[in-house]
Amino acid sequence: MKTNTSRLTSQPIVTKASPQALPKRYSLRRLTVTAMFMAMNVALSSFGVPVPGGHLYLNDIVICTAAILLDPLSAFIVGGVGSFLGDFFFYPTPMFVSLATHGLQAVVISLCVRHLLPGRKTLAAGIGVFLGAIIMVIGYSLGRAFLYSTVEYAIMKLPFQILQAAVGAIVAMLLCFRFKLVNLFQKSQLQA
Repeated sequence: MKTNTSRLTSQPIVTKASPQALPKRYSLRRLTVTAMFMAMNVALSSFGVPVPGGHLYLNDIVICTAAILLDPLSAFIVGGVGSFLGDFFFYPTPMFVSLATHGLQAVVISLCVRHLLPGRKTLAAGIGVFLGAIIMVIGYSLGRAFLYSTVEYAIMKLPFQILQAAVGAIVAMLLCFRFKLVNLFQKSQLQA
């Protein structure tokens, strides 16, 4: 990296950044993967699959998958900020509930995968997505009760929240461990 000194201050001015300027964990590849997952989350949180009595949103699949693969900060960006933006563009009322709930869900999953049971990543991920599903269901139930000022509405939507959380957790676990997405992701990180 080449630096010059400003005439007005003694602070160095960076004139050209090298590829090594970013820490390895925030490499261009890592940022690109985070942005891709965030875009998928925005897309999937923008529409739901109609089911009798409501809609089923599939963005929990992306949130859980990203949280298993990425560090907690990147997982928060995918889960919280991605859901916030999806709601902001298409249905802004619950966007802050989505930011807090899905952000916390993603961070808890990511922390469980990395720190809960070293050497037993599949079991740690299973516990993480289970805890993340509980966070999502409770967060959205409380958020709906607060936003719409009615506990009945939150209770009415509870089965759909449970179904969404279960589908997201199960499909993410299958993608990451049965179909070896974790191994592919780790190989790509080593080649970076």
